[in-house]
Amino acid sequence: MPSVSVKFYSILYKFILKRQLQTLSENPTKLTDHYGVVSRPDESVAPANPSFSEDGVATKDIHIDPLTSLSLRIFVPDTVVIVNGSKGRIAKACDAIVVAVGYRLAPESKYPAAFEDGVEALNWLAKQANLAECRVSGGGELRRRQIVDGFGSSVIEPWIAAHADLSRCVLLGVSSGSNIANYVTQKAVEAGNLLDPIRVVAQVLMYPFVIGSTPTKSEIKLANSYLYDRSMAVLAWKLFLPNDQFNLDHPAANPLMTKIPLRRMPPTLTIVAEHDFMRDRAIAYSQELRKVNVDAPVYDYKDAIHEFATFEMFLKTPKAQACVEDIAIWTGILSSFGLLNNFCK
Repeated sequence: MPSVSVKFYSILYKFILKRQLQTLSENPTKLTDHYGVVSRPDESVAPANPSFSEDGVATKDIHIDPLTSLSLRIFVPDTVVIVNGSKGRIAKACDAIVVAVGYRLAPESKYPAAFEDGVEALNWLAKQANLAECRVSGGGELRRRQIVDGFGSSVIEPWIAAHADLSRCVLLGVSSGSNIANYVTQKAVEAGNLLDPIRVVAQVLMYPFVIGSTPTKSEIKLANSYLYDRSMAVLAWKLFLPNDQFNLDHPAANPLMTKIPLRRMPPTLTIVAEHDFMRDRAIAYSQELRKVNVDAPVYDYKDAIHEFATFEMFLKTPKAQACVEDIAIWTGILSSFGLLNNFCK
């Protein structure tokens, strides 16, 4: 069973989160400024650090779309030329550049805003690769493409150009970010060669924030589980999905309802926790992938709760450190890769 401290923290967190969800449901626009940017004053954001910290990771923030609030934070480990937090640890452990997407938040921006921001981030990376090629070749069509690509998006990001191999991208998502990562992977599969030279070679889904209209065994047994429970999840999905689309079997919420042929999906690692009520549905999605011969292992962590490897207070626990190492080993076995897109919760 989880420790006493974890149980206590879970009770406190659930109390605070329920109040936040209720506040957002009553007044979903009060945290949005005149430019449509959402502010979460209760969430701390570490400043970017363009030089290598004591943990061996440098960070940089980029605003990639002047017409929206879409931004990225790039993490570069010193091994390719640990910041505090899970994304920096992943960059260091995997020896990869991590691009974290600052997507729009619900309920101020409902579905599919966050999902579209994930796709836009991948498109931006593809554009970066084409611009880098333009710089090298200096030739006709590529040069014209650079000239007509306005609003600053034609600027080459040097950290990406110098260190990222965009033909070996891994998409990783944490909690609700896993839903975004899986959606973006599906869109990348559908796009095919249109995303050249981007290649999504794998995805990592860390305890996906999934649900469905028919409860699974874990959703019944662990309905009042740690950090999140089923009633809170239902409220969160009501805040996220437009009113006319609310359905617990919406493809955004229930991956088993996806319409894309699963046989086209890349290798998918799924992380689940023993005391997470969402675990069964995440496992079921992995099983469906394996039925069509997709490499889709499940790493099941005992005595663990939702977000056991990514919550700030859990980052230094043995389980959290082991999880990051397991992800690094799995991605390393697949192949060395140059860039990892991260969709945090």
